[in-house]
Amino acid sequence: MESVIANNVKRIMAAKGLKQGATGERAGYNPKAFNNMLNGRKLISDMDILPICMALGVTPNDLFTTDDPKSA
Repeated sequence: MESVIANNVKRIMAAKGLKQGATGERAGYNPKAFNNMLNGRKLISDMDILPICMALGVTPNDLFTTDDPKSA
């Protein structure tokens, strides 16, 4: 099962033209750890949300938003 948060992080980075490595470092992670988060090899915890949001310039709601009616 794909992570809604990871998918939204990827979508936001693409929309803003941000690179994964630079975004991860801005959030306080080394590039490999951030890659593992986005590819499901490491869980994104509640403690990860705020640093990621700050690096992306978005709110936590932006990371949890889904267009999938089954998720509602």
